Parts: sequence; structure tokens; C-alpha cells
Amino acid sequence: MSWGTELWDQFDNLEKHTQWGIDILEKYIKFVKERTEIELSYAKQLRNLAKKYQPKKNSKEEEEYRYTACKAFLSTLNEMNDYAGQHEVISENMTSNITVELARYVQELKQERKSYFHDGRKAQQHIEICWKQLESSKRRFERDCKEADRAQQYFEKMDADINVTKADVEKARQQAQMRHQMAEDSKADYSSTLQKFNHEQHEYYHTHIPNIFQKIQEMEERRIVRIGESMKTYAEVDRQVIPIIGKCLDEIVKAAESIDQKNDSQLVIEAYKSGFEPPGDIEFEDYTQPMKRTVSDNSLSNSRGEGKPELKFGGKSKGKLWPFIKKNKLMSLLTSPHQPPPPPPASASPSAVPNGPQSPKQQKEPLSHRFNEFMTSKPKIHCFRSLKRGLSLKLGATPEDFSNLPPEQRRKKLQQKVDELNKEIQKEMDQRDAITKMKDVYLKNPQMGDPASLDHKLTEVSQNIEKLRLEAQKFEAWLAEVEGRLPARSEQARRQSGMFDAQNPATVNSCAQDRESPDGSYTEEQSQEGEGKVLATDFDDEFDEEEPLPAIGTCKALYTFEGQNEGTISVVEGETLYVIEEDKGDGWTRIRRNEDEEGYVPTSYVEVYLDKNAKGAKTYI
Repeated sequence: MSWGTELWDQFDNLEKHTQWGIDILEKYIKFVKERTEIELSYAKQLRNLAKKYQPKKNSKEEEEYRYTACKAFLSTLNEMNDYAGQHEVISENMTSNITVELARYVQELKQERKSYFHDGRKAQQHIEICWKQLESSKRRFERDCKEADRAQQYFEKMDADINVTKADVEKARQQAQMRHQMAEDSKADYSSTLQKFNHEQHEYYHTHIPNIFQKIQEMEERRIVRIGESMKTYAEVDRQVIPIIGKCLDEIVKAAESIDQKNDSQLVIEAYKSGFEPPGDIEFEDYTQPMKRTVSDNSLSNSRGEGKPELKFGGKSKGKLWPFIKKNKLMSLLTSPHQPPPPPPASASPSAVPNGPQSPKQQKEPLSHRFNEFMTSKPKIHCFRSLKRGLSLKLGATPEDFSNLPPEQRRKKLQQKVDELNKEIQKEMDQRDAITKMKDVYLKNPQMGDPASLDHKLTEVSQNIEKLRLEAQKFEAWLAEVEGRLPARSEQARRQSGMFDAQNPATVNSCAQDRESPDGSYTEEQSQEGEGKVLATDFDDEFDEEEPLPAIGTCKALYTFEGQNEGTISVVEGETLYVIEEDKGDGWTRIRRNEDEEGYVPTSYVEVYLDKNAKGAKTYI
């Protein structure tokens, strides 16, 4: 069916219909454009969401992503980025393949439609002009016929009237003939105009208008086909990304299936394992017997197994547990006798001693009282030397050898440090090799550069390598020390589950007075005034290389004191020494003779002269 034959008289309606078709196309373009904006906004929100939950660099969150569940979550976040990227692809393809193309097509369609309807209006105007010419010729012919008829009637009237002269009759006859000739001419013109109009009208309705309407129909059908193709493209754009989105979802499922709860549990063990064994049972202590309370073989302090060799004090010896584990608090409170410093010699009067001795309290405390003290008191420390390290930890400084960590964690940190240093060494060696090659090139081709200009850089790199190697050797030594202890730890822990040999309870004594560490860390030392037995520990004193405490005053020894316990120092009456830590209420003052000799003496044995303005003076609350 053709619009030219069926709709020959619907010019105005066709004009409205084609304009409606263009409006529909523009409406679809707007719809697709808004869809692309939604896709872009959705992709942006997905990316922001994935970025929001990404682990921050150099943070604790980054360490948490060692676990398989966290790795799966991280993989999900990465796949969400790819998922968002596919929505961006949808937006880009819809914009380029639909929005831009249809917008260009609409402009072309508008120009084509305008041209067709311009030709239609031109044809309409031409046929209207022909019609007006026909009407004008018809009216003229009609007028001339009437005028000729009136002239003929006048002539006949004059010819019948006897009173009219012959000249008047002749004149009327000539006028009638002239009017009759004009009517004939008008008739001929009208006939010619009518034929012309009929021809133009036939051409208009059977040729011009059908051709124009046919072109408009074809234009409209192309518009319909184009919008259908755009809708197919709209679906194909979505369909093209479905496989990639499916892969993203498959990767998320794969990541979820890779979660290994056993592996995560093992990582928790590796992250928090201290390397210590749990303490043994506490043995019942019978207070009904009129005997001095002895220490149980199965208490929480270090002990000697039966049949094992005993170590005698040949000087200062100690048994030290891991110094910064809070569970040693229980051991220290249950085993320490809270020994006060010895009183001054009896020959001296109390008035002669500026800082009089405290009365020693040797009364035994019930086990329940010790446990209550453990639950309510602040952490205390038994190793005097650990005070320095405790203070450094209090101030936020971490020991270089990670000695503040349990053995297993310390080993991991040291291994990590060694690996980092080895990577840095390799990097510096690669840089040195590159500089060496460049120097060889300069030597072979002097015009490219001066070889001597690289000597300084080469020397600097070599020095850096040497420093890094020394640093790596230091950490490797600490690592070897820790790894050498770890295999025997289980046996050592079994030995720690007992107490000292109960056969010589009178000779067993704990180390000097409990001291409170500023950082709340713990060490446990066991020593005695006279002969005694102690278990040798696996840990050496790691704090001797720390910076010495500044002097806060001086003191004069009032009596001779033989320092036999760990952490004490011998002084001679009248000797002058430096005070580096004043009495905290436990009866002991820390002094220094020189850089290598320092320790504790009873406060009642010395006369202290504090410099309140001394740099580094410590105040204890």
C-alpha cells in the first residue's frame, strides 16, 4: 500500500505523523542517554564501594589480609572493580553506538523531511495558482458573454425603432459584433486555461503528490527500521558484557571456595604463638605442720627435675623467664618472698643513718593473699636490669632485636627483618653493577662521560652495601640465637613447671625486692645471699648495651656492703658514688661506680645527696 494513492488528500496529517515519529526517536535517544548516565553513576558507586573497603597500606588491616577469608573478600573487591568497568563499557558503547548515531540520524531525518514537505507545499501552491487562473478566465468569459448579449439586444432594439437614425443603428450593430468577438476570445481563453488546469491537476494528484508521499513513506519506514536496530544494539551492548560479568561472578565464587578455615586457624597460631608451655599444677601446701613453708616442686617457678645436675652459685647467677609476658606475674607473686634489704650493722644507731632502714618483714603470706595481690596490684618486675628496657618501652621505643616479643614472634620479626635487609642488599648490588657497567662504557668511550665522576657514587653504594651486610649479620646472629633456643623450649618449659628442690628449702631465696617496671613487663630472677641452687635459663641478658641512666645525685657509703645477689653492687664505707635511681619505697637505691659497674644497695647503707635539677632525674609515684 502506498501513501501516494491511499493518502493523496492527507498532506497535513502526514506532516503531523512524521513529526511525531521524529519526536519518538528523540525520546528514545533521551532514554538511552539517561541509561548511560545511570550506568556511569552505578559504576562509580561500585568503584567507590570497593575502594572504601580496600585495606589501607601500611596498616593493621593489610596484615589481616593474610587470612583466606580476607583474601577472598579482597578478591571480591577487585572483581567488583572489573564488574564496575563492564558497566562503564555498557555506557560507552550505548553512547557511541546508539546515542551519537541516532542523534546524527535525527538531524539528517529532519532535513530530509523538511525537503519533502517543501516540495509538497510547492506543488500545492502551483495547483492553487492554476485554479485561480482558471477561475479568472471563467469569470471573464462569463462577463464577456453577458456583455455581448446585452449589446445584441440593444442593436435589435435600435434596428426596430424607426425613429433611430441609420448611423445609430450601424453603431449599435458594430458594438454588438465587437462584444460578440470578445466573448468568443474569452471563451477560447477559458477553454485553454481549463485544459491546462486539468492537466496540472492530473499531474498533481497522480504524479507529484504520490511521488512526494512515497518518499515520505520510505523515510518514515527507514526511521522505524532504524529505531528497531537501535533497540537490538541496546540489547547486544548488554549481552556483550554478560560473559565478562559472568567471569567476574565466577571469580568471586572461586575466591569464596578457596577459603580454608584450617589454614586461617594455623595463621592465628603463627601470629600469636609465644613458644611458652603452660604452667604446671600448684601443689598443696600444708600449714598445719609446725615447719617452715617450702616451695612445691610443681609450682609455677623454675625448678630442678629429680636426678638433674644442680648449678651452684659461683658468683652472680640468675634464672630468668621471658621478661614481658604478663602470665609471669602469677609466678612472681606466688614464689617471691618479698625480701627487704638487710638492716645496717648493729653498731650504728638509727639516728646516724639519714635514710633509716625499713624493718624487714619475714612473715609468710598465705597463698590466697598472694593471688589477691596478683589480681589487684600493678605489674611488677624482678630483674633490675630490665628497668631500663621497661622505661624505653614506656617511652615508645621498640628494642632493635625485638626482645620485647615472645620467642616465636621474635623469630618471625627477625626473619622478616633479615629478608628486608637482603632485598636492600641485592638492590644496592644491582645498582653497583649498573654503575660499574656504566664506568666500563665511559672507559671505552670517553666522549660519553667521565669515568671518575662515578667513583664517588660507587664508593657510596659500596659503603651502603657494607653497612647493610653488617646490619644483616647482626639480625642473623639474633635470629640464630632465637632459633637455637626454640627446639629446646618444650623441655625448658617442662622444667619451669616445677619449683626448686624442696630438700634444701632454707637455702632457697628469690631475687632482691620486687620492682615495678614502668611498662608493666615482667622478668623473674632467682638468687640467694649465700649458697643456693638456681636453674640456668636459656635467655641471656639482652639489655647491657642500652644507654646508661643519667646520674641524679651522689651518695656516700655509711657502711660496707657485700653485694652478692644479682643486681646488687658491693660498696666500701666512706666511698662516694653516683645515684642513678632513688629509693621507690622498697628500701633499695640504684647507684653507679663507673660506666661498667652499677647496681642496688640498701638505702639505709648510704647517705643520698640528690640534685633535683639533674637532667634525666626520675620521679616515681
